Amino acid sequence: MDNWFKLKERGTSVSTEIIAGITTFFTMVYIVIVNPGILSSTGMDFNGVFIATVLASIVATLIMGLWSNYPIVLAPGMGLNAFFAYSVVGGYGVSWQVALGAVFIAGLLFIILSLTSFRYMLLDAIPSSLKHAITAGIGLFITTVGLQNSGIIADSESNLITLGNLAEPMTYLTIIGLIITVVLMAYNVKGYLFIGMVITAILAWIMGLFQMPETIVSMPQGITTTAFQLDLAGVFSNGLYTIIFTFLLITLFDTTGTMLGVAEQAGLLKDGKFPRSRGALLADAVGTTSGALLGTSPTSAYIESSTGVAAGGRTGLTAVTVSVLLALTLFFTPIVSVISGIPAITSPALIIVGYFMINVINKINWKDLEEAFPAFLIIILTPLTHSIATGIGVGFIFYPVLKLLRGKGKDVHPIFYIFAVLFFIQLVFLDH
Repeated sequence: MDNWFKLKERGTSVSTEIIAGITTFFTMVYIVIVNPGILSSTGMDFNGVFIATVLASIVATLIMGLWSNYPIVLAPGMGLNAFFAYSVVGGYGVSWQVALGAVFIAGLLFIILSLTSFRYMLLDAIPSSLKHAITAGIGLFITTVGLQNSGIIADSESNLITLGNLAEPMTYLTIIGLIITVVLMAYNVKGYLFIGMVITAILAWIMGLFQMPETIVSMPQGITTTAFQLDLAGVFSNGLYTIIFTFLLITLFDTTGTMLGVAEQAGLLKDGKFPRSRGALLADAVGTTSGALLGTSPTSAYIESSTGVAAGGRTGLTAVTVSVLLALTLFFTPIVSVISGIPAITSPALIIVGYFMINVINKINWKDLEEAFPAFLIIILTPLTHSIATGIGVGFIFYPVLKLLRGKGKDVHPIFYIFAVLFFIQLVFLDH
């Protein structure tokens, strides 16, 4: 085991890696509850998505741990699942089977990119200001979803949205759950999101907002309702080319950014470079592709991996430990399905994840109009249009236009002009 994971070389031990894996698991396990809850809103079977979520996470994380030897965990990404459910299926009006087809194609492209140096060119073509803007815009979008699902904000005839009825039991329990989770977060309690969900679930049960299932443990079943149900032909008949591109784009730089951050924290970068990056990116690409086949949205590296690194995790054994624990959750489908159906339990997690994602807004140079204004459009239009693709598209169009008008067209990467043209065609001439 030491030879495989290089435990001594990285100054760690089996016990330390296992503890780190347990720490990471409790900080990210909320996704096995939240992701099926979000995707089931499209008509997908909850049990099928739950199993697909766990299996895709295990596949990607095992590749990361066993091949690349990094303490990094992958699972269906927050933001990508919201984009899948609320923008692609809800906004474009296509079936979830077609949406899975788009994810699968994006995954195949990701695999190809991971095997070539073109992935670096694609990442370099996108200005950092727009990368940060996309993250922040998705964060606002996720927070909006959490606020709407819980009833804290509601539709209004006179305004776009207004304050909801805070006297509703589900709404004020959401507020209580949010306060509990934020307090846990303020005191640096490991696994605060998951612990907050558990405490809120107990309160919901006491208030009579849900009943415990007859059985807590059961054999996994239902994967056949989502596995291999993707509709590839529907992707092309509906012209979802920019949707494929958006899935690919977000997954690529979100995963790369997270991996670099966690690797740097663990002291695993060499001369500022990311060793074995090909295997690490392939882990996400294979996870996304297999996830689409099984029935879930794209996977992404989880920043929660940093909690395991803080606990001493330095090798892939941390990731393998998380995979084993994820496998055990497969047998708790009854309780997971009940909990995920209570907005007060899942909404605080959405709101807080949005908070973390919008933190990158301070990395944008707001004094540079050419950089800041397209970023502003992405951030504001993503939640207002309820479409991540629309927000990205408008920002990607405005950026080169402003540069050209300012006589700085050469500052824009040639590939970026292709991005702008594709988004312009999609927004102006195609349904969106």
